[in-house]
Amino acid sequence: MTKTLAELRSRRWFAASDMRAFAHRQRAQQMGLRREDVLERPIIAVINTWSDLSPCHAHLRERAEAVKKGVLMAGGYPLELPAMSLGEVMVKPTTMLYRNFLAMEVEELLRSLPVDGAVLLAGCDKTTPGTVMGAISMDLPAIFCPAGPMLNDRYLRRGEPARTVGAGTHTRMFWDELQAGRIDPAEWIDLERHMTRSPGTCNTMGTASTMTSIVEALGLALPGSTAIPAMDAGHVRMATTCGERAVGLVWQDLRPSRLLDRGSFLNAAATMMALGGSTNAAIHLIAMARRAGVALSLDDLDRLGREVPVLANLFPAGDRLMEDFHFAGGLPALMNRIRDRLVLDRPTVTGRTLGDNIASREALDDEVIRPLDRPVSANGALAVLRGNLAPEGAVIKASAASPQLLRHRGRALVFDSQPQMQAAMNDDSLDVDETTVLVLRNAGPVGAPGMPEWGNLPIPRKLLKRGVRDMVRISDARMSGTHYGSCVLHVSPESAVGGPLALVQTGDWIELDVPARRLQLMVDDAQLARRRAAWTPPQQPYVRGFTRLYQQHVTQAHEGCDFDFLQGTAPTPEPAIY
Repeated sequence: MTKTLAELRSRRWFAASDMRAFAHRQRAQQMGLRREDVLERPIIAVINTWSDLSPCHAHLRERAEAVKKGVLMAGGYPLELPAMSLGEVMVKPTTMLYRNFLAMEVEELLRSLPVDGAVLLAGCDKTTPGTVMGAISMDLPAIFCPAGPMLNDRYLRRGEPARTVGAGTHTRMFWDELQAGRIDPAEWIDLERHMTRSPGTCNTMGTASTMTSIVEALGLALPGSTAIPAMDAGHVRMATTCGERAVGLVWQDLRPSRLLDRGSFLNAAATMMALGGSTNAAIHLIAMARRAGVALSLDDLDRLGREVPVLANLFPAGDRLMEDFHFAGGLPALMNRIRDRLVLDRPTVTGRTLGDNIASREALDDEVIRPLDRPVSANGALAVLRGNLAPEGAVIKASAASPQLLRHRGRALVFDSQPQMQAAMNDDSLDVDETTVLVLRNAGPVGAPGMPEWGNLPIPRKLLKRGVRDMVRISDARMSGTHYGSCVLHVSPESAVGGPLALVQTGDWIELDVPARRLQLMVDDAQLARRRAAWTPPQQPYVRGFTRLYQQHVTQAHEGCDFDFLQGTAPTPEPAIY
């Protein structure tokens, strides 16, 4: 299928001979555009999530210029449109609260303005699913241009071998060592200038690289693009190619609806498992699939978690970083290793099939991209748990958990809020030992609100001093993909809407059995019924604004945490041109 000039969507604004089209052309020329720029070229929106408070995207102003160059080279006309920039560390209470906001903004930018296709410039955790969800719903030809991971750093201590360090995972590791007294405050301050030595997303297999890789596996990004370091000259060239390819997508009418089906999303899920990717993908993948009208569930993810081994030797499940992954062949090489698990005939933004894209891409370093007979982890990247504590499911990153804790029975220590929990962690008189199960509630989509990354509950200081580095932790929150440990997350339904987590009391026995996919509160049904009768929902202070809208319409974790009115493929009319 190909489009002609007369069929371009932008011509609805510019091509008519009436007064309204005259005004549109007049205003375009007011900005320095030529009449032929808007009449004789496809118009490509460059959706840019750059801001001065998004360090992962600090270079995207320059990359937008490279994209524009590619658009012009291919005969299109680029117009840059800023969108909400969600710098993961800076935005409070959590960027997850605003993922749907960004998705709505991208969809409405593309709908309300005279554009024929789009390049999505994003990469930091929620910006990737947010921009892609909006583009899927609008269904214009679109290509994703990833921000790319930051460069590796090396940390030197006199008398010790040099350590390659990155963002997120090492921050948590060094923090625990500080709490345990194994590094001093001066060294902790010195560490601030390590780990993040350039713009770009976290260089571990955290949520950012998990999600950009998923989009590449879906066929919406150029092969190999998501592992290119942000400061590599190849990243500039890739951005130019994205702009060039966006024009081709318009002429070929390669919209998301023509590229994505259930096979595409199963490809993405299998790739996520081979990467040892972030648990956050369990939410974002389901949300993106539902935008495309594809049925995808936690059960699908659990099945693939059992079948596909972790092959990417990347923090936090391994010991390498994204720059190493890039040099080892990147995502096409990894996908080629699991090609028997993939639907290879799916079309992609290259105009070729996924199978064609990865056919000749071999892994160049078997320590970074492991062969199938020598995986990083036999536990799998993700396990979905169910039981009376999580009737709709909970997830654990089994590959980053302690093997001895995958089967565990312990007494609960319950916290009703994140501040309460944080204060208790520094109390050396806290009644806790290494067998205790730490429980945090009121941290889900409605309860927090926004489901922050509080699920990697800290180890109590008294236990850190004794050498304890992991415990079973359970919450309805999420966890940063850069973190690790035996953390049960996304307990659904959440406590704030009456999920069973709301009924747990300190001292209750909890049983975790990851191989059996079981999470059970050892309290009988009659006792739970009495507790439920006495339960009242927590008061929420939000009576206006976006947060109120969010709490009223967000779905639960197992449904993707999208807004209920944004799911599905029901058409929205094109705007009237008056």
